[in-house]
Amino acid sequence: MIIQIVNLASPEVTNNYCTKYKIRPEVFSYGSLSMELRNISSDMTKEYLRLFLKRNELFHKFEDSGKGMVDLCIIGSIDMFMDLSKYISFEGNNDLENKINNVISNYVEYDRKVYMIGGKEFHFSKAYIMGILNVTPDSFSDGGKHFHKDNAVNYGLQLINDGADILDIGGESTRPGAEPVGDEEELNRILPVIQSILARKKNALISVDTTKPLVAEESLKAGAQIINDVSGLTLNPGLLSIVKKYNASIIIMHMKGNPRTMQKNPQYENLIQEIYDFLFIQSHKAVSEGVINIFIDPGIGFGKTVDQNFEIINRVGDFKSLGFPLVIGNSRKSFIGKTLNLELQDRDSASAFVDAYSINNGAKIIRTHNVKYGVQTIKSLNKIC
Repeated sequence: MIIQIVNLASPEVTNNYCTKYKIRPEVFSYGSLSMELRNISSDMTKEYLRLFLKRNELFHKFEDSGKGMVDLCIIGSIDMFMDLSKYISFEGNNDLENKINNVISNYVEYDRKVYMIGGKEFHFSKAYIMGILNVTPDSFSDGGKHFHKDNAVNYGLQLINDGADILDIGGESTRPGAEPVGDEEELNRILPVIQSILARKKNALISVDTTKPLVAEESLKAGAQIINDVSGLTLNPGLLSIVKKYNASIIIMHMKGNPRTMQKNPQYENLIQEIYDFLFIQSHKAVSEGVINIFIDPGIGFGKTVDQNFEIINRVGDFKSLGFPLVIGNSRKSFIGKTLNLELQDRDSASAFVDAYSINNGAKIIRTHNVKYGVQTIKSLNKIC
C-alpha cells in the first residue's frame, strides 16, 4: 500500500480526482487535501470500509482498479487525517495507523528536516544550490567545455566560490540519445577532478552523478559524499550497499526508459502518481539498507514532455509526503527552450524563474549550471517568503 497527500488547490487536480473517483466537485468543500491510499488488497477493503464509514466528517470513496486492488481517496485536512489516525488506533489497526501517521509526519515536518553531510548541517527550511560540473565531451549544455582536468578543476572551484553548496560531478552524459561509457573511462574523467578539488578545497561537498557501483565506490573513497543516481537504483541496486558502506547520501531520480530512448514519446496514465509510487518504492529500499540521508528527484526532462515537466514543477508539493528533500534540475532544459524559443546560452534567466517557482512549491536542492543566478534566486526568496 502506498499513501500520498495531495493538494487539491489546482482545478486540474480536482477534475482528475472527480473523474477517477466519480465524485461531484462540491465534495471538495470537506477540505483542501486528499489522502490517497493506493493498492489496497481487496480482502482489506471491508475492514477499511468499516473504519472509514464511521467517520462522517470525512469524505471517502473507493475506486476498483480491476486488478484485485483498490484505491481509496479521503478528502479533508491534516487535522482531520490526524483524528482519523487516532480513531484507527482506538480500533486496534496499528499497522494502518503507523502508515498514516508516518505520511502525515512527512508532510507536516517536511520543511523542518535536517541532514548532516560532510560535516555540514543542511536545514531544509530553506533551499540549497548544487552546481553542475560535466567532465564529458557530449553533455547537452556544456559538453567538452570542461572535459580536460585543469579546466574542470578550475571551473568546479569557481562554482564553489560563486556559492554552490554542493558540486555535482558527472563523467557520463545523460542527455537524450547519449551513449553509455565504461567504468574505467568514467573514473578516468572524474577521479582526478575530485582529488584535485578536495586537495585545494578540503571542505568542498561533492556529489557524483553515476549509476555504476565501481565509480561510486572509488569516488566515495576519494572523498565524495553524495551519489546521484539518475536511474533511481534500477540499473544497479547494489549501489545502495556502497552508499551505506561509506555513510554517504543518495539522490534517487525517476527516469522513464534510458537516456537513449527516454524522450521518444513518453506516456503516463497518471504522471505524478506514477513518479511518486516509483520514488516511494525505491526510497524505501534505501531506508531498508540503512541509508540515512536520502533525496528524491522527479527527473525533469528524463522521459517527460514539455507539459509533463511543467506539471511536475506545479505539483512539487505533492511529493512532500514521501518525507525526503526534493532535488530539481530545471537548468537550461529543452522544455524551457521550446516554450520560450530560446537557445541554450539564453536560458539562464528563465531557468532561475522556474527554479524560484519550484522552491516556492517545496524543492530543497536546485541543480543548476548558473550558480550565481541560483544564489540570487534563493536570497531573494528568503526575503519574500
